[in-house]
Parts: sequence; structure tokens; C-alpha cells
Amino acid sequence: MNAKNEGYSFSATSEPHRARTREILSLHPEIRQLMGKNPYTFLPILAVVALQTGLAVALKDQAWWLIFLMAYIVGAIATHALGMMVHECSHNLVFKRTIFNYLSGVLANLPMAVPSSVSFKRYHLKHHAFQGVYELDADLASNWEAKLVGNSSLRKTLWLLLFPVFQVMRPPRLREIKPVDGWILFNFLAVFCFDVSLYILFGPKAFMYLFLSLFFSVGLHPLGARWIQEHYLVRPPQETYSYYGPFNLVSLNIGYHNEHHDFPSVPWNRLPKIKEAAPEWYGHLFAHKSLTRLLFQFLFDPNMSLHSRMVRKERGDEPLRTEFTPDLEILSERQNVKA
Repeated sequence: MNAKNEGYSFSATSEPHRARTREILSLHPEIRQLMGKNPYTFLPILAVVALQTGLAVALKDQAWWLIFLMAYIVGAIATHALGMMVHECSHNLVFKRTIFNYLSGVLANLPMAVPSSVSFKRYHLKHHAFQGVYELDADLASNWEAKLVGNSSLRKTLWLLLFPVFQVMRPPRLREIKPVDGWILFNFLAVFCFDVSLYILFGPKAFMYLFLSLFFSVGLHPLGARWIQEHYLVRPPQETYSYYGPFNLVSLNIGYHNEHHDFPSVPWNRLPKIKEAAPEWYGHLFAHKSLTRLLFQFLFDPNMSLHSRMVRKERGDEPLRTEFTPDLEILSERQNVKA
């Protein structure tokens, strides 16, 4: 891909977070104490899985309008929270042993209707290690996808509504990432069995509640604006943006996105402490305060499109020092690609 000619903004440097991590730690070594695991995250995983499953069963005989309404108002928030719990598991931030993080992620994935936990881990770690590299970052829209949507408010609305569909269509372009392995098959089988069991025992409305909750949680919903918030260029050349607002309560502080990219080994409950510890590094960065406002800005501002992203060719091939990049799995992602 010739990034300069495809509509994206182009950076000649490697992703920005590794260098900032090094500088922040040199001035605030106490942030290292925030790194670690939070096994208590498993409790909200159990609670929200039970909540969504219970609501699906309770709605099995209700009118379709109520199922749609509940999926948008309640299910989207619950499923979005489950997605953030999957995110924590993808960084191994729940338990010390990797296998337990895998299993916890699959458990959180069960009421999300579509198997995604393990594959998300694969692609998300690449996103951290190679932010903006078109061949490795699944968070970037494909060229055909961005051209199809363009600057049209209607097409941007449909794109957000169908966002999960477009996400599924991105992996084939990421040819350096292995698409299937044993864990991905296990994840698929577990969610498939859950879906089939729910459908057989409680009927199509129970399943559709979960399916609609997934679509709304990442699509045409204020929470869906998180995909715009994180890396869409509203104040270039800044390419990662935090959100400080009430939705962080149900999003496991993922709004602290600069903080998360700088320190991916810090669990969700400690992310605000990074900003507190190093206010001089985060206070001057532009941050969003309203996801709802951002949603409408994206939809109706003709200057915003799927091309409003920073891309790069530079993969950062120089050796990484693990004390400055504490997430060893992200370090491994870089080394695997170089190999």
C-alpha cells in the first residue's frame, strides 16, 4: 500500500507510545508499581455473563420491539463491558497464568453471540506493537472499506450499524497473522455450543437479544463512538486520544487510551492513576469528553472519514528494552514478525 496516495495521513516515524513510555518512566519510575494483574476482574465477568444470559432467557417470549429496545439500552452496555473484559484477558491482566486468561476471555465471550475473544487477542496485540502499519493493524479500515464509505453521512451511519461485519472482513488482508489455531477453534466451538443451546432451549428471541446487543455495543450507539475516539485524527498529528467521561464506568476505563497504549501492563482499575502520576504528560493532550458528541461529529462532519487515521511503514525494528515496554506479549509480537 502507498499510504500517501490512499487518503490516510502518513507518518515517517514508528508508533509514538514506546518512546513516550521510556520518557515517562525515566521521570516517574513509581508507575512500575501499577503494573500487574487484577484477578478481581473475574467477578464482573461472572456477573455480566449471568446478567446477559438471564435477560436473554427473560425476553424469550416478549415482543420484538421490547427485545430491540432492551438490546440497545441494556444489552449494548453489558456486551460492551464484556468486550472490555475480553480486552483485559487479551493482555493477560486478570490472572498470572496465560491459560486462565484465555479461559476467562472465552467465558466473557459466551453471551456475545459471535466467537471473538482469542482472535481479538491475536490482532489486538499486533495493533499495539504496530499501530498504523496497514499490513498488521486490524484497527485500520481496509482501503476498499474507506473508499466505499467515503464522507457520506448515510454511508458512515450504515458502516457503524454494520461495524461487526466490516471487522470480520479485515483479517484476510493481514497475511502475516495466523488466522486459525487450536485456541481459536476452541473459542469458536464454545460460543457455537452456547448459541445453539440457547436457541434450542429458549428460542430465537433469546439468541437475537444477544446478537443485537453485540451489534449495538460496537455500532450505531454512543459506545460505538469509542472506535472513533481512540485513533481518529481530530487534532493531528496526535494519533491516540483518551476519553474522560462517565462511560468509563461501564468500559473498564478503556477511555484512558493514551495511558493504556503507553502502559499496556497496567490493569483497568489503575489506569487513572497513570494520569495522576504524570499529569504533565497527559494534561496537554487533546481528550474527548463526550462520546455522543463525537458520534454526531463523525457522522455529519464531511472532513471526517475512515481515512482520518495515521498510517506508517516504519515498524520500529530496533531492539526493544523490556523494561520500557513492559507488556512482554507485545514485545513478542514484534519479534515474531521480524523473524
